[in-house]
Amino acid sequence: MIVGYIAIFLLVMAVSIYAVIQLRQFSTTTHDILEIDNRLIDYEKRLTDSLLSQVRYERKYLIIKDRALYDQFIAAAGDFTRSIDAALSLGGDFHREGVDRIRRHHGHYVALFEKEAALVRGAVSYEQAWYRQQKELAITDAMEELKRLRASSQQNTYERIRQLGDAGVRARSVMGGLAVAALVLGVAISVVITRSITRPIAVMIDKTREVANGVLKGDLALSSPPEIGELSTSFNAMCRKLRALDKMKSDFFSTMSHELRTPLTSIREGTSLLLEGKGGEATEKQRRLLTIISEESNRLIGLVNSLMDLSKMEAGMMAFTLTDTALAPLLHKAAAEAELLASVKKIALDISCAPDLPAVCMDGERILQALRNLIGNAIKFTPEGGRVSVAAAHDDRGVRVAVSDTGPGIGKEYLTVVFEKFQQVPLADSYKVKGTGLGLAIVNHIITAHGGSVWAESEPGQGSSFIFVLPA
Repeated sequence: MIVGYIAIFLLVMAVSIYAVIQLRQFSTTTHDILEIDNRLIDYEKRLTDSLLSQVRYERKYLIIKDRALYDQFIAAAGDFTRSIDAALSLGGDFHREGVDRIRRHHGHYVALFEKEAALVRGAVSYEQAWYRQQKELAITDAMEELKRLRASSQQNTYERIRQLGDAGVRARSVMGGLAVAALVLGVAISVVITRSITRPIAVMIDKTREVANGVLKGDLALSSPPEIGELSTSFNAMCRKLRALDKMKSDFFSTMSHELRTPLTSIREGTSLLLEGKGGEATEKQRRLLTIISEESNRLIGLVNSLMDLSKMEAGMMAFTLTDTALAPLLHKAAAEAELLASVKKIALDISCAPDLPAVCMDGERILQALRNLIGNAIKFTPEGGRVSVAAAHDDRGVRVAVSDTGPGIGKEYLTVVFEKFQQVPLADSYKVKGTGLGLAIVNHIITAHGGSVWAESEPGQGSSFIFVLPA
């Protein structure tokens, strides 16, 4: 028995020592992921936001020539530099060269802007197109380096996770062997001791495999031993960070939707040619099928265009051509385009414009796009025989446009949510309409980019009014 207990004691000591070593390895790797890889990803996001802010301030400054915008640009550039220095201080050579290249591209961009700003302040004529082209090249190079830095950090994170999985598999094998040896000695206490260690590690192995397979649920609940409890907390924090990273990746992939536009356009044009009889006379059934394909192609192209517009607007890369433009012709044009849809649903479409509307400094095409979205949305959610009215007037804040309908209305809790992308208000079955949840998000970005504001007013069952104000 003494020899047996000594053997059990040695086995327990061996198990404990091995478990501590493995736990330290898990903790060290998890710490590296949280403190280096994920922080580097955070810095990449911060650098991207700072760079886009600088672009916005720079473009506004060159248009408005407001010293405050120049100061904001300089402050944003300083934040960018501090973030670069912080990223370099994380250690590790795998990202240092990329960060240095980002620093050089940013420095080149800032230098170009400083030169251009000096020319603007001095009222000196210069080649604006050349400066714009060089700045865009520098920004594009910096953004590409940031994307590569993010991809490299992500790959490094998944490589560390894979190493955790391998270490877990080795730990389970060793622990299993030690448990079998203890059971051979016939001592029941060895089973209790072994299971107290193997159970949480087995859970960690399974959880690590789930993460390696892309299941990023941070629901690991292990409170003892204390080392495993701490590791469990760190592991859950890592999963939350990875989910945020996955969302960032999804948003990035959504920007690639423009790749879909070319094949969809080819499908649409090919279908149009077939409908015109270019490939031979089609039967009535074939024409119906081709018509369906054409309509769905147009719908998908519209969706892709909306995704591209929204992605550009969110990134601050959408170009706006601002000129003094009359708003009334745009209202009548948007209403005329929607007249056919309104007549199909027997909806009355009223347009009223105050005679004293001043010209507004705006991008006419973008404001027309916002009007199309608002009027089309109102017609879409208004039942047959209803009414949609568009009213424009001048008040102390600028030009005020209201698009009102007699639809089902919106609850107060959804009045702000409707302007977020991919968000739709839950409605009764009789009012359910297919949509993407992008139209109002695009309207919000367009109006905000013009320095205006947009909001919704509604009561359930009383219709809705979507209102925006543009400074005049």
